Amino acid sequence: MKVSMEENVSELMQVLKVERVDGPAPGGEADCFKAWNQKKPGGRLFGGQVLAQCVAATSQTITDDRFIHSIHGYFLRAGRDDTDLFLGVDNLRDGGSFSTRRVQAYQNDVPIFSAIASFQTDQDGLEHSNAFPEDIPGPDELQDLHTILGEADDVFVKHWIARRPFDIRPVDPELYTGFSGAKTSHTRYWLRAIAPVSTDRVINAATAAYASDYSLLESILRRHGLSWSDPRLRMASLDHAMWWHRPINFNEWHLIDYRSPAAEGGRGLGMGSIFTQSGKLVASVAQQGMVRVKERQ
Repeated sequence: MKVSMEENVSELMQVLKVERVDGPAPGGEADCFKAWNQKKPGGRLFGGQVLAQCVAATSQTITDDRFIHSIHGYFLRAGRDDTDLFLGVDNLRDGGSFSTRRVQAYQNDVPIFSAIASFQTDQDGLEHSNAFPEDIPGPDELQDLHTILGEADDVFVKHWIARRPFDIRPVDPELYTGFSGAKTSHTRYWLRAIAPVSTDRVINAATAAYASDYSLLESILRRHGLSWSDPRLRMASLDHAMWWHRPINFNEWHLIDYRSPAAEGGRGLGMGSIFTQSGKLVASVAQQGMVRVKERQ
């Protein structure tokens, strides 16, 4: 069944619509929210979903003049899309300019993700940022992933293409069906919402968290000539950190610029930047993951 672009974005908005429920959370947190699970092949929750929902839930406990500027979290257990998901939020501090919240995601009363998020009032201050990468073709010069992967047979790839809420245009060769190109530790692509989305600041911050988990570890694979389709590959996110520098609007194109500075001991580190098409750095992100290549039996 074909899904429309508007339905894909509506599904993302459903992900971000966490609902406050009565009573304490499973871990005893004062504020409890119930979240909707996005269905995925294999039944495993997408980490970006949980991360985005934690941004949405913590933001509901903050006054309207404060916005998220960072979150640091750990993926503790794999989540399931057929099990109720609850989010517990504790108020750790409300200061003159900053607020801090602890948030945990639970399934079957057991935490699957734990994080601390920080919020701040808008303020003036010193400003600088890394420069926009040189020699990057614009999105209008590149093919979208639907065109590139439209004939792929893999069920995971097909689902990801059909249900994606973003128009994604890779700068580097795709790694879903096999490896091609140079063995570099860089992955770059353009991204914007595939249909119009709200310009609400919280929704766009949570959307950035959702999107940041798509390919953050891909630069590790590219460095070693591997693809997502390699049957020997075993990967899982271990932690995730994100910093929002400026408000984001995903109705506009953004360059996702990811790199891997290191891999060792069955783990790999991915770091990256999110730029507007005009060159402004709007967010930074980092993630360490388990990356193992098993010999086939």
